[in-house]
Amino acid sequence: MTTNVPGLNPTVDLDAEPATAERGPARRGGRLSRRRLYLRRFLRSKGAVVGLVILGLLVLFALLGGMFTPYSYSDVDFASLGAPPSPEHVFGTNNAGNDTYAQAVHGLQRSLIIAVSVSLLTTIISAFVGAVAAYFGGTTERAVLRIVHFLMVVPSFLILALISQKAGGDWRVLIIVLTVFGWMYNARVVWALATSLREREYVMAARFMGVGPIRIVLRHLIPNIGSLLVVTFTIGVVATVQGETALSFIGFGVQPPDVSLGTMLSDGASTVSSAPWLFYVPAVLVTLLTVSMALIGDGLRDALDPTSRAGGGA
Repeated sequence: MTTNVPGLNPTVDLDAEPATAERGPARRGGRLSRRRLYLRRFLRSKGAVVGLVILGLLVLFALLGGMFTPYSYSDVDFASLGAPPSPEHVFGTNNAGNDTYAQAVHGLQRSLIIAVSVSLLTTIISAFVGAVAAYFGGTTERAVLRIVHFLMVVPSFLILALISQKAGGDWRVLIIVLTVFGWMYNARVVWALATSLREREYVMAARFMGVGPIRIVLRHLIPNIGSLLVVTFTIGVVATVQGETALSFIGFGVQPPDVSLGTMLSDGASTVSSAPWLFYVPAVLVTLLTVSMALIGDGLRDALDPTSRAGGGA
């Protein structure tokens, strides 16, 4: 049935279905949101999925592993000093009588807290500092880059060792020190990328509309390098785990009575021939943690990079 409606198309078919009813499902089914597209590309990477599964199991072990043992990481069993794995002590005990399983759970918790905290803080600082230097340019850019280049040549490892040693191996101080000396390289990378974005149309339009510089940095520059920051965060977790493990291994990181994977490796290295379980348990955890984060980082890089062939097409 057709009729004439004043002010509209002279002929309107009232029996016909609305056009949106036909195009709506096709439009929803034919286009993917950016988030779903990234997820689909990420899941196409078998290595990234394996890394995600391994990381999930490690996190579950760190959070729930303590429920499956009656011992705390600081408890001492004087009847089992340096005992091998047994039904009572699944991973054995060290020479002080501490349960290795309980220490592995606590050490993984401590290493994860340090790694995630440091990586998150350094990513935030490097993103803000690098984007601010790129946006303002001129004197501000030169001053920031001089500070960055100076800190990059400072022997940070020696300073880290001295400060952490004076702090008594407090893991909170270790997070602060690792953050202070860990953001410079990423800030340099962010600055190099943000310099190509500061002359884009949307940045210039926001500037002409009177939007403040910090707001432009936070709302326009940083979000457009989000893919880089996500990959930087995952790689930073790997680097922090390795750094914390190295510091604790040589006695400049986490100190007893606290426990991390690095301290467990340090204790187990001296008894690797007589009590190998003290070394291999933390070594396996460190290896799984670093490998899983590296695989996830590679998968995120391929998923977020539109030019990558590894992530597949849309």
